[in-house]
Amino acid sequence: MKPHAFVAMPFGSKPGHDGQLIDFNRVYTEYIRPALEAAGLEVFRADEEPRAGDIRTDMFQELLVADLVVADLTLDNPNVWYELGVRHALRARGVVLVQGPRPNQPFDIYTDRKLRYTLREGAPDPATLAADCAALTAMVRASMASSTRRKVSPVFQLIPNLEQPQWRRLLLAEHNEFSDAYGNWSRRMEIARQKNRPGDILVLADETPIRALHLEAKRTAGNALLKLKQYELALEQFDTALAIDADDKASREKKAVCLGRLGRYEEAREWVRQLTDAYPRDPECWALAGRVEKENWISRWRQPGLAPAQMRALASDENAALGDAIEPYYQAFVADPAHHYSGINALTLQLLRRHCAGDGSPTVIDNLTGGVLWASLTAQERDRKDYWARASYAELCLLVNPLDSVRKEYGNMVAAANRDWFALDSSRQTLTLLRDIDFRPVETAAALAIVEREIARSTPPFEPRQVLLFSGHMVDAAGRQPPRFPAEREALAAAKIAEALEQLGAGPGDLALSQAASGGDLLFLEACRGRGVRLQPMLPFEEPEFIERSVLPASNGERWRQRYFALTNTLEEEPRIMPAELGALPRDVRGDEANAFERCNLWLLYTALAWGIDKVRFVCLWNGGGGDGPGGTAHMYQEVKRRTGRVNWIDTRTLW
Repeated sequence: MKPHAFVAMPFGSKPGHDGQLIDFNRVYTEYIRPALEAAGLEVFRADEEPRAGDIRTDMFQELLVADLVVADLTLDNPNVWYELGVRHALRARGVVLVQGPRPNQPFDIYTDRKLRYTLREGAPDPATLAADCAALTAMVRASMASSTRRKVSPVFQLIPNLEQPQWRRLLLAEHNEFSDAYGNWSRRMEIARQKNRPGDILVLADETPIRALHLEAKRTAGNALLKLKQYELALEQFDTALAIDADDKASREKKAVCLGRLGRYEEAREWVRQLTDAYPRDPECWALAGRVEKENWISRWRQPGLAPAQMRALASDENAALGDAIEPYYQAFVADPAHHYSGINALTLQLLRRHCAGDGSPTVIDNLTGGVLWASLTAQERDRKDYWARASYAELCLLVNPLDSVRKEYGNMVAAANRDWFALDSSRQTLTLLRDIDFRPVETAAALAIVEREIARSTPPFEPRQVLLFSGHMVDAAGRQPPRFPAEREALAAAKIAEALEQLGAGPGDLALSQAASGGDLLFLEACRGRGVRLQPMLPFEEPEFIERSVLPASNGERWRQRYFALTNTLEEEPRIMPAELGALPRDVRGDEANAFERCNLWLLYTALAWGIDKVRFVCLWNGGGGDGPGGTAHMYQEVKRRTGRVNWIDTRTLW
């Protein structure tokens, strides 16, 4: 979404310092608003709110959450000064000052940079208006692009330890249209998060009610993609979050995780070094440093096809790298003895060091054993359903206890998982590491068998081999001129689609994503069904409206409607309906509604990309033109080309 600007200025005509009336409405419409829109911002002034209510509520909301506030200081207007003071007290940056002619400069902001505009007969001077607008546009762009660490507010400059309120807390107690929109949006985000639908989250992240909440949305999207092990796309979300706030600790941590998982260890080390420098007593930062070094150590000896004894021999040569992993985990546990995750990792790696290289301090191992025992058991006392506390305790038993204890505690652990596939898989990864390095093979095999048995009972997330994304023209309505996809070309189009799917090797294990309009969409879905591909139609409207708008208008529309139901009645899952999944179409500050077809295109694309950029294969049935309106195949084609470039284009002009 576009950044949002709020303009604090006098309304109507007011006498200037020389007594001549200044038409501030013309200053706004001819100078300020066009310049801000040219900089790519949505612009709002409190008197533009059409609904009834307290104008102060809208004004305060804007001062709290707008990405930029532009204050006109031509007059010593108390309302404008008050609004500027509120903004300076709550936000460290995001203010641009403008002023027309005045005989003196306000003392409080005498040194602040202000853009001056010229007036002629009480309105913007036509002779200088273009230059004045260009200067304001340039300043706004520079302000929006400047570092998030740069403090513009004199309040934040003079009080260096003052912190801005968190975005979520920048909401008024009184309900208004913004808070209602935020509530609806945040509920949708939470539902998508619980259902583990990163495609939905990515769409909603682009539709935050204000850009200030974009940070939270991008973090949520990144976390969902991390869960699916889509590290490249997750990294993109955290980079976007850090572009909004370079100091956001959670995004900095998760970026380091992504870099480590991508094998970019040097970059990951630098990120965690900066974190541990900034937060030297934070166990999460130290644990993250340990995680990066642990992944690096594993990558140095774990090779497919080798027997455990062979990998153990290779690991013995990586004692220094293992030590680099132990130290930050140990520092995390020292910083917070309740941090059982760090303690169990430090202990496990210490014992693996002794197992591989015969190196390890008995005193340190004994101290860690006692510490992890206390930390994991007290965590369970606090929350009996804490899976990770039980996992730490079960791993401790595996490290030092006899076989019966291992079986008992891993049984308790999987019961606490409540068939959470992702949690169980995390424990399985730890156990396969111990298996691969031949550590306590009998006990490890017993624990792994218990976890894998429980995973078999759980529902694993479907993971397609490849994602077949489609967009294409509808069959022409009767009498359409010039023709684009006439009904008599249906068989040729179907043959071309089948040929494209054959070239892609489409079959069971693949996922097909498309709308289900008459013509290309239904031909594609029918062809995929014939090859055993899993189908997931996604519709921009409720089904009756979709049929009315995207199925029946085709020539012989009733026959297409029957084919639509024949296909959807055989699906494992019903078509996903965009308004039900994502809510109503978002509106901009002027109340204009977004385009449903463009939104559905992005929904389809993001859903496909969330499975992995390398898996997406786009098939389109298209004449290369712009289509009949926004959100058509041209829009999808450009979006896919920008992202992946993997396009199978069936040019309908070749079907003649």
